[in-house]
Amino acid sequence: MPSEESTTTAASAPPGFTVQPRPKGKVSWRNTFAALKHRNFRLFFIGQLVSLTGTWMQTTAQGWLVYQLTGSKVLLGTVAAVGTLPMLVFSLWGGSVADRHPKRTVIFYTQIAMMITAFIFAALVGSGHMQTWHILVLAAMGGVAMAFDMPARQAFMVEMTSHEDLMNAVSLNSSIVNAARVVGPAVAGLLMASVGITWCFILNGVSFIAVIVGLLMMRLPRHEPRPKPHSTGRHIMEGFHYVADHRRVRILLLLFGVVGIFGWSYSVLLPAYATDILHVGESCYGVLLSANGFGALLGALTVAAYGNRVRPRLMILGGLWLFSAMLALLAMVRWYPLVLLCLAVGGWGMILYFSTTNTLIQGSVSHEMRGRVMGIWALVFGGMMPLGGIESGFLSHAVGVPWTIATGALICAAAGLVTWWAVRRSPS
Repeated sequence: MPSEESTTTAASAPPGFTVQPRPKGKVSWRNTFAALKHRNFRLFFIGQLVSLTGTWMQTTAQGWLVYQLTGSKVLLGTVAAVGTLPMLVFSLWGGSVADRHPKRTVIFYTQIAMMITAFIFAALVGSGHMQTWHILVLAAMGGVAMAFDMPARQAFMVEMTSHEDLMNAVSLNSSIVNAARVVGPAVAGLLMASVGITWCFILNGVSFIAVIVGLLMMRLPRHEPRPKPHSTGRHIMEGFHYVADHRRVRILLLLFGVVGIFGWSYSVLLPAYATDILHVGESCYGVLLSANGFGALLGALTVAAYGNRVRPRLMILGGLWLFSAMLALLAMVRWYPLVLLCLAVGGWGMILYFSTTNTLIQGSVSHEMRGRVMGIWALVFGGMMPLGGIESGFLSHAVGVPWTIATGALICAAAGLVTWWAVRRSPS
């Protein structure tokens, strides 16, 4: 990781995917979980593990509910797009808020908002009054909360730990997300098949209590208010100018945008893939998502253990190409065990790419700009996904799910190749 001094200005960052010399020594479990020595991060880790399990239960149930209500692949993509579309509108504002206010406070209120939407979901589904427009409105409400939550959450990592443990904290945070992806969809599948889909939304609402309590228990330094900017718009534009002058972050965000549109959209089509291609039910659909999450969990632990010892370029491009290869294979196979393997290995490659990219961006920017830069990161990540959801929905309606997945895989692989060429041409 770059030293704190090397990350205070954009001009000081090297142009390629490079970091400080990697530390030597044997990898141990203590190194793998180094960030957990910080009490605040331990509280965050436990609360998030519970809360995100509930979130993945709801995500699984929501996708299944939409497809069972409508049978429309286009609407699957539309719901996913509506859920992330607020990123295009609010994530930059969210980054500005994260740089001007206590990040814990921002996250606290966004968690409350998401808990309320989960209970509204449960009430509508349980009463039998759920309609398609309800799903769209609630997805949009959750997206607004996420647009403020994501920049604050990402920028909060270094405050809960230290600059030296940032890569480990980001990787362990990814491990939380993906452990939840293993457990949440599997539990959701069992609940949907046994006691009904409503319980997925109820338990998600209850799960937010864990992260809210963890936030309240944290011991943080007194927040020092920063001078109020002349205008929010100017404050936001400072972030854009900073990124424009920072070659490494600029390249990473461009690649991230392409993957957000053409790569991550495969997950939107999994309900249709399970129903129409594999001809499986709720439980097997949940296992598909869990297999993907299990591979991603292994990827997060790999980055946590070896992230400071392996060249970032290898982790980013190697992970992206592995992810693309597994998507291409997924488009061709129909044997359920092989599909599970493709999703698991693809999840592993995806997180090698994702966690290393996230860490390089955070480690390359100054503390004063981190919230706004992560707001732009959220704009690219969340803002491109609506386009990807719409693109995958309409393309799959025209040419089918397998061809849509294969097309996304080829575009992601090509984008990685262009990035590799651009980095090799630049002075190191």
